[in-house]
Amino acid sequence: MENLLWIIFVAVAVLVLWLIGVFNGLIRLKNRTQEAFADIDVQLKRRHDLIPNLVETVKGYATHERELFEKVTQARSQAINAKGVAEKGKAENMLSETLKSIFAVAENYPDLKASQNFLQLQDELSDTENKIQASRRFYNGNVRDFNTKIEVFPNNLVAGTLGFKQFEFFQADAGERENVKVKF
Repeated sequence: MENLLWIIFVAVAVLVLWLIGVFNGLIRLKNRTQEAFADIDVQLKRRHDLIPNLVETVKGYATHERELFEKVTQARSQAINAKGVAEKGKAENMLSETLKSIFAVAENYPDLKASQNFLQLQDELSDTENKIQASRRFYNGNVRDFNTKIEVFPNNLVAGTLGFKQFEFFQADAGERENVKVKF
């Protein structure tokens, strides 16, 4: 009888340790995923801060492009105020499209294209876009790991019981999936 009690005690102890390990692993992955999303926000804020400078620089050369500047300003405002992964992704994709319009307009103004201020802002924005893409990849990798962990058996029993929910992937807009057209 005493051996049976020891076996039950060891089994319960192993089960409790396993539950603690699963719970701690889920919390670690959840926190990493939230941190990765915060990294995206940091880069998006940097991008949002660069846009007014870019608009002002282009305005100095392309004064009759008022409608474009209003679209960029509106898209920036929507992107800043977006909540959640899906809404933020959609707003940021719309902002990316309007920024492409600014660079397309710049092609019509040789003095603007040669402006040191414009070139510097263009380089900074390009660098920021690369950092945003890297942050998105990092976030999506963490989302994949977290979602996998909560879906596999037997972790799914613990995750479901404790209310862990899947994170959404940060996805590219259909326009971002198209090949970039380069003209010389």
